[in-house]
Amino acid sequence: MTLRAACLFTGLAGLLFAPVPVMAQVKPAVLRPADAGWIARVQDALNGIHAIKARFQQIAPDGARTTGTAWLDRPGRMRFDYDKPSPLLLIANQGQIVYQDRELGQVTTLPLDRTPLGLLLRPDLRLSGDVTVTGFQHDKGLVQVTLVRSATPSEGSLTLIFADSPLTLRSWVVKDAQGRETQIDLFDVAANPTLPDTLFALPKEQD
Repeated sequence: MTLRAACLFTGLAGLLFAPVPVMAQVKPAVLRPADAGWIARVQDALNGIHAIKARFQQIAPDGARTTGTAWLDRPGRMRFDYDKPSPLLLIANQGQIVYQDRELGQVTTLPLDRTPLGLLLRPDLRLSGDVTVTGFQHDKGLVQVTLVRSATPSEGSLTLIFADSPLTLRSWVVKDAQGRETQIDLFDVAANPTLPDTLFALPKEQD
């Protein structure tokens, strides 16, 4: 693996790998009535996202920045295609996240429900019950909501960042079990494009 690919792989660690969690008690955010109203709006906005295409910038835990094109097809499907010279491709489909290094022909697979990112792709996402809101902030035109799985908060968290007017998903930050953060910023977003199934075909190990 090249040094560049290794750095990118480190940045993807928060998306791909969920170590066996240490049992921890989840601590819900203390929300004012106005905050709870924003949480309800965020929930509706997330469930209103069906298909998008966007350019993205990824900021890895070591500060390395990469770009590419992302496709989301909720529920359950996503593709992150990194710009060359990066050989990386990440696809979520059929309950799995598959990472491929196209330079080496290697793939790594993980169940989607073992990653914080899997929360974003859930059908009929509810920000209550088995999902707990552990952080909320509304400041300078941005709404930030941090989520964990209620049963396994030590697996990591997902922070969703929205522009507040109109309420539009702009970024997210995945924090893994070691506290490493990977940020994805979206731009040039196109809503409800036609997304062929071939975009989400899971890559396989090459001989």
